[in-house]
Amino acid sequence: MSEVEIGAGKRGRRAYAFDDIAVVPSRRTRDPQDVSVQWSIDAFTFESPILSAPMDSVASPATVIQMGRLGMLGVLDLEGLWTRYEDPTPYYDEIKALTDGNVTKRMQEIYSEPVKAELITARLAEIRAAGVPVAGSLSPQRTQEFSQTVVDAGVDLFVIRGTTVSAEHVSQNTEPLNLKKFIYELDVPVIVGGASTYTAALHLMRTGAAGVLVGFGGGAASTTRAALGIHAPMATAVADIAGARRDYMDESGGRYVHVIADGGLDTAGDVVKAIAMGADAVMLGTALARAAEAPGGGFHWGAEAHHPELPRGRRVEVGTIAPLENVLNGPTPTWDGRANIVGALRRSMATTGYSDVKEFQRVEVVVAPYHRN
Repeated sequence: MSEVEIGAGKRGRRAYAFDDIAVVPSRRTRDPQDVSVQWSIDAFTFESPILSAPMDSVASPATVIQMGRLGMLGVLDLEGLWTRYEDPTPYYDEIKALTDGNVTKRMQEIYSEPVKAELITARLAEIRAAGVPVAGSLSPQRTQEFSQTVVDAGVDLFVIRGTTVSAEHVSQNTEPLNLKKFIYELDVPVIVGGASTYTAALHLMRTGAAGVLVGFGGGAASTTRAALGIHAPMATAVADIAGARRDYMDESGGRYVHVIADGGLDTAGDVVKAIAMGADAVMLGTALARAAEAPGGGFHWGAEAHHPELPRGRRVEVGTIAPLENVLNGPTPTWDGRANIVGALRRSMATTGYSDVKEFQRVEVVVAPYHRN
């Protein structure tokens, strides 16, 4: 890809966000009911290629169970309120009622309560008892401490999620997580990320991960770009990492690693474009935080919002638009792509003539920037 000159002493690649690209119709169309949006990873098959972001405003044990029954994969944050407090309801109510001036400080205080292993076990057991796939998420910093607890609790898919995750973390102060050794010794498939470059993703694929999360500071509740000056436009990031998946398949003799877009996905159109750029599935935060059942009650925040030293996120009000079933499968009360996400993906695939998600990754796209109202 060609570079542009920023100034006399610096050049950089031109990168694209989802708003900068559009899918192009083809010569063939299909009936939407003839299109499959199923997604399979390891031994599990889901009716839609959607995972929930492991964020307290999106996922509680109850909503994870409901997500599983609706055909997607719910992922519980195992460092969130549900594993710090026996009853986190009063803290949810308090966070929603906080004013903008004191929200960060108070959230730091609320999340200073230690994570408890017995609560991790109890929450995952509750999900397993409902008969849906069990997925939990830890940060790289907590993985070594609690991974055995998670595995012993019977998790089906283990997610290691951070703002950025590398296979080669260097530290002079602590023993870093050896991802390759850890994943090799684990008995369950691991999804790991975020990664935003070809090289970083290729290294994560070589650790044995079943899936790689793509993204860095792209969500509505993230202020990473303002705090750290780091940002990865998602259309380019997904395409780069889809290229790494292709090259890793050649290198490994055919081992397929799933690419999961995680960030910058606000509407159904963003989901469509993420898959068009090469993603196998998407991890949604803001879009699911708008559901009536979301524990955030119309507010949305991630772990970066209460970091004890350098918060890089905020609590944002996203509102409530519809029950979770309507947000996923319709019918939709809105005109702007915020609901019936699966139906919109199915229709887009049908309009362009593709019958399944894997085929749709080959759809033609154009660079066509526009600004949302």
